[in-house]
Amino acid sequence: MFSRFNRTIVATFFAAALTGGAAAQAASQPTPKPQETPKPTPAPSAITKPGVAQTAEQVAESTVFFYGFPGYVTAPMGRDRLNQIRKTTLEKGKIVVTAADGKTEQANYQRFVVRGENQAKEKIRLEQDFPSAKYSLVFKDEKIYGIYNNTVFTPREDASRSFENQMFHGLEALLRYKENGSEITLQPKEKLLGVEYYVLDVTDKQQRKTRFYISTKSFHVMMLTYDDAGVTYKRKFYDYNQAQGTLVPYRTVLWAGDKQIEETEVGTITFGQKVDDGLFNQG
Repeated sequence: MFSRFNRTIVATFFAAALTGGAAAQAASQPTPKPQETPKPTPAPSAITKPGVAQTAEQVAESTVFFYGFPGYVTAPMGRDRLNQIRKTTLEKGKIVVTAADGKTEQANYQRFVVRGENQAKEKIRLEQDFPSAKYSLVFKDEKIYGIYNNTVFTPREDASRSFENQMFHGLEALLRYKENGSEITLQPKEKLLGVEYYVLDVTDKQQRKTRFYISTKSFHVMMLTYDDAGVTYKRKFYDYNQAQGTLVPYRTVLWAGDKQIEETEVGTITFGQKVDDGLFNQG
């Protein structure tokens, strides 16, 4: 989680970069005549300081920058850092699922990810160990299948849709919008419980639209919403912290309408470790 000190460093870095860029450009221009008024030079970058973003690209790119926040300002930043660090992901934690009848069930989970050139090209395996069953869901070659006791099976429609929504209606839909070829649209700002948000719609090539609520002060995504099968889902993000120099929410809660249906808590998450490709094979 960013400290005030880190946010101050970033804000100072932006201000210095923009001021320095403007000064350098002004120095290369001929000296204006006394009666002339020099025109202001627009900032060359889509990245902006918290609270002053005006376009969809500025909001999206600034968010990507903060999630790939560097340990040092000379290190790779934003998208480059995320691609460098998150080549693979190994995540372990706990998940609590609430059924339609109100009963809850807890499971330990492990998630393995091999990063692709875009989300459709990724390989993902989610292992869930419930008291009643232990099974895995796998996404590979844009297909979803299940594994139970080393036997491949076709998951139920609702399980497949839930797994797909985790992938394509999650944070990566925004952080990798360029790689996915998604369209972005900035909506009017909203204030919820006293907190002001940028509201950004991200629509991918399959017309899956996710609305992100991004803090105007920190560029953290605090909530997202999406519609599926006539139901509006809402996922909130909590307990942000840094993992290997990138930003991660360690707790998320998902609602279907006004009912909480899932809560996930990350125990450990590591990037860049070797992941056995056999985990994603059928059989």
